[in-house]
Amino acid sequence: MEHSYIFKGISREVLWKTIQDKEVLQKSLPGCKVFDEVEENVFHAVLAINIGPIKGEFTADVQQVDMKEPEFYRLLVHVKGKPGDIEAIAEMNMVDTEKGAVLTCNADLEVTGLLASIGQRIMGGVAKVVIGQFFKDIEKETQKVAEF
Repeated sequence: MEHSYIFKGISREVLWKTIQDKEVLQKSLPGCKVFDEVEENVFHAVLAINIGPIKGEFTADVQQVDMKEPEFYRLLVHVKGKPGDIEAIAEMNMVDTEKGAVLTCNADLEVTGLLASIGQRIMGGVAKVVIGQFFKDIEKETQKVAEF
């Protein structure tokens, strides 16, 4: 799964600073109830998701690795919920362009349980909605950071 988003008028340095802010992440993750840093660059989150056939509360453990500020990091993600589990490795690449910073998320997912039986097309659609909303909310936050 790959998704890119242009943060118009924002440098990748501002984007990096914004997406490393724990409060911003909690506000920007759809349905996020809890977002705690349990050790450096390791986070625990609780998300309530209600998009199409995907409903329920999910716990997520996320670790940032291979960080190269302000251009790249990888996320190691384990999500657990009644409908199933998701294991993901996502590469987050940021580049500056004339229009602004472009963030590209390239993720490999392994899905089990009911989530797997829903099908790749539906899961892909739900993932795009969640990621798209996340990027839009991050863009709002980058505007606030850029004003300082």
